Amino acid sequence: MRLMTYNIHKGVGSDRRYRLERVIAVIKAEAPDLICLQEVDRNVRRSRRDDQPALLAEKLGAVASLYQLNVPRGEGGYGNLLLSRWPLRETRQISLSYKRRMPRGAQLAVVDAPEGPLHLVHIHFGLSSRERRWQVAQLLESPEFQAAAQLPTLIAGDSNDWRNTLSKRYLIPHGFRQATAPTRRYRTFPAFLPLASIDKIFYRGALVGVETRVVRGRLARRASDHLPVVCDFHLQGIGP
Repeated sequence: MRLMTYNIHKGVGSDRRYRLERVIAVIKAEAPDLICLQEVDRNVRRSRRDDQPALLAEKLGAVASLYQLNVPRGEGGYGNLLLSRWPLRETRQISLSYKRRMPRGAQLAVVDAPEGPLHLVHIHFGLSSRERRWQVAQLLESPEFQAAAQLPTLIAGDSNDWRNTLSKRYLIPHGFRQATAPTRRYRTFPAFLPLASIDKIFYRGALVGVETRVVRGRLARRASDHLPVVCDFHLQGIGP
């Protein structure tokens, strides 16, 4: 099974041009089963008022989709989009907005994957370290997270954690392993000259054969200001 996390920057590339088709081409080339996308626009002038969640779900052939509008802009805004090749048995969305900072959120879903049920958590954390610490603690302690915490779990998204402190302080103590470590191998931002490892994947439970890589092709360097991260895995006892 394959997961991708990708901050698509509203479809605006490193050349400052809006070309959602480039993002779609980058994703299609990797053929992920589960897709966690951040900064997805809907009805915003800068992206031609496109309904990006609907367009991406259609073009990528998603069986199930879940959109979370976090940042309002006029009659639209932007937020997180979760796409799946398989049905979503349960879905939850929570706010992780901290004080007066930019609104943030997380999406939680139980995926009916062919190898068994999987708990997928999609995040986009804030820009300050205090904000991120509060957000990860809020997420892990939330009833929404605890409701499926017994299942094999993946946490993926834009952590904005360029110092990689959340892993040691919060996620490892909760039994998670970091698929995007060591961080020097998983630099994703800025796309044209990646210096920071902020797009991360963590996992816990009966997941095996976990292999992760950054997509570094020419088109990926132009399609967004982040590079996507792809993770291949199996549930224990299933697969080759």
